[in-house]
Formats: sequence, C-alpha cells, structure tokens
Amino acid sequence: MRKIILLCIVLFGTSISAQNEEHSIVVKDIETQLPIENATIVVLKTKQILLTNKDGKAVFVLNGGSNIQVSETNYESLTIRWTSLKENNFVVYLNSKNNKLDEVVLSKQSPQKVLQKIVSNSMHMLAASYRLKVYVREFFMLDNQYSYYNDGLVNFQFVGNQKKAETTLLVEQNRSYGILETDVSADLKGYNLNNIMENYSNLKYFEPLLSSKAKKEYDFIIKGHSKNKDYYVMTITPLEKAKEAIDSFEIIYDPEKKLILEFTIDATPKNIDKIEENTTVNSKNITKSFVKVDYRFDGKNYYLLSSNEEIAYNLILKDAVKKIQVRNSFTTTSFSKQNFTYKESDVFKEKSLFNKKNKILTNYWDISGLTATDEEKAIVSSLEFKM
Repeated sequence: MRKIILLCIVLFGTSISAQNEEHSIVVKDIETQLPIENATIVVLKTKQILLTNKDGKAVFVLNGGSNIQVSETNYESLTIRWTSLKENNFVVYLNSKNNKLDEVVLSKQSPQKVLQKIVSNSMHMLAASYRLKVYVREFFMLDNQYSYYNDGLVNFQFVGNQKKAETTLLVEQNRSYGILETDVSADLKGYNLNNIMENYSNLKYFEPLLSSKAKKEYDFIIKGHSKNKDYYVMTITPLEKAKEAIDSFEIIYDPEKKLILEFTIDATPKNIDKIEENTTVNSKNITKSFVKVDYRFDGKNYYLLSSNEEIAYNLILKDAVKKIQVRNSFTTTSFSKQNFTYKESDVFKEKSLFNKKNKILTNYWDISGLTATDEEKAIVSSLEFKM
C-alpha cells in the first residue's frame, strides 16, 4: 500500500510539472537569420497572445499541448504543430513576403479623404463591447537614470457605441518600485491608463490630420506596402512652412477592409528644434515623442494588440533643469466578448499604476505575452530584494 501511495504521489507531481511547463520560441527571418521583433504568436488552445521582443523571443506557460500560430505583417504566417516544439528556444523561421512594392498608389480621392474613411471605419469597429486583458509596463527615468518601474495585469472592459468606446479598468495584479535609493515620488509622471486606452480606441491621435487646415501643415502620400501587396502605407509629414506640426505619421492599413493595422507617430529632432524653448519656471520642453500602436483583426474581431509610447522633456526649475523620460507599453494577452463582473469599489480610478498599492499573487509577468530583453531583465532583477 505504501508503494502504491508513493507511486501516486510521484505520478501526481510529474503530472503537475508537465501541465505547467514553460516554453520559449525564437522567431527569425529565414534568409537573414536575424530575429523578428513584434511577431505575433497565438497559442491556439488558449487563445493567449504573445509578442516577440527585440531578440525575437517569446516565453509562455501552458497546461498541456497546443499548436502555435506565428505571424508578422512582412512575413508569411506559419502554424507550428505542438509535436515539433521539443525544446526551449525553439527557432521558428518565417519567409519574407518580399514583394518589393513601393509604387505610389493613384486614387480618385485625396489621401486626406482616404484617411478620414479608414479612421472612421476603424473607430466604428473598435467601438464595441469586449474585454482585453493587458500587460502594462512603465519605466520612469530622471536625469538619464532609471528611477522607477511598474507593471501590472489589467482588465479593460470596453463599452462601445456608434461613435466612441469608453473603458472601465480593473487591476488584477501589479508591482511598483523605486529603483534608486533616492525618493523620486515627487517627480513621477506616468501615463493615464484609461485615457491612453480610450485614445487607442477612439483614434484621438489623428484629430490634427482630419481638419481642412491639415493640408496647410502636412504632406500626405500613399504607397503600396513594400512587402505585402494587401496593404497600403500612408506617410504624413510636416511641410517646411508648417507652423505647429512637428509629428510625422506612418499608417499601415488594409484598403479593402478600411482598417488601420499599425501606426507610428514620431517627432524628429529637426521638427522639435522648430519649437521655441520656454524658459518659464515649471514649463516643459519636449525632447522626444514617439508612439507605435498595432491592432489585430482575426477575421471577426478587431482590437488593440500592442502599443509603445515614449515621452521625454526638460522641466524648467528656478535654478536647474530636470530631464524626465517615461516609457510605457501595453501588450494584449487575451481578448474576450464576455464582460467581467465587479463592484464599483474594485474599479481603478487613479491615473497610473505608480499610484496603486502592490498586489502580487502570481508571477504574472512570466505569462505577460511580452518577454523582457536582457537590459530590461537587469533593471527588474535589481528590484528582487524589494519583492
């Protein structure tokens, strides 16, 4: 009887270990052998969504087995059978579409009219009721030093109408720590999570481009996507004579479905230099502004896949200048049409996770869908003694 009990314990332990196995995948270009960043990996059994980091790597934990789907805009999609994933750091090679298209697209409508249509249709598709589970991560730098870090697993419940979407935010887990011994809480500036998510859904970033005045500030050009014949690329750049415009836009979209798949907004140093510096105390002079947002259309549902934002500015004080830099990222780990239930007291109404008391129940960052790079791991590892 003792032998049977011991055998059952061993088998049970082995079963648990097998059920909660960690796997890692590295995605590379088959020709160049270089890693592919921001490739989307979907675990088909659980619908968990992952994105590869700068090293082309994604890590996930799975109970049992599942086929894996790998895709990226510039490459042919690939489905990997579970039986092939035998070891960690399993390398997946993608074939480039390599269509080498770069011709200007001739359209009966002006590019600005085209933009108005794809923005309107994308907003309409995003203004629906659904839930996103999102891994949120934020780095704060003061005078060129990493000073504060936070991340969390957050549920965004969207309630949409024909014009816009609104969100309710519940924080499942989070951690927030100062990296330096110095207290920098007075200087902390974080992104407002509700505002930023609603901006991604209501496409607030494009408002300066949609008015008739925009033609006096920007140049609009549409071209075919260089590697994907199904997509177009719209570039919008400030004119030399522009008085206010400093941001350059690049929008990748599906001209048939009229859906935005990706957009980037970048303020170049040349354009930032056009702005006259303000020397008034407490004024902010921007030195960097960058936004990159990706959306996913899975054939039925259209929603935010990931985002990266970075803002840097010099804060003018009486006798000094403080350099502030904030880097924020969102990664959607799962999509659901099922609403979550909650009490009003559970709703997170603060602006940033900087303001949220730590709540750590599991190593949620290990299943975040966003694998840290070596540099990022070093920053977070330095905080382990505080956890």
